[in-house]
Amino acid sequence: MTESVRRNRLLPWYIGVVIIILCDLYVAYEMFFRGHMAPSMPEVAVLIFIPGVYLALMYLTFISQD
Repeated sequence: MTESVRRNRLLPWYIGVVIIILCDLYVAYEMFFRGHMAPSMPEVAVLIFIPGVYLALMYLTFISQD
């Protein structure tokens, strides 16, 4: 008979972390090394705050699944 494969339920979170890190690296490269400087508050929001909140909410969603 067929047996269901048990996947890690945090796999989508791990994939999301990798995607966010890659996007943050690209945005940081554009801001700091290519001269496209933004005001400091949007830099903090784009590079730290928004991804942090997104990852926390995504993590809470996946661990709450039963």
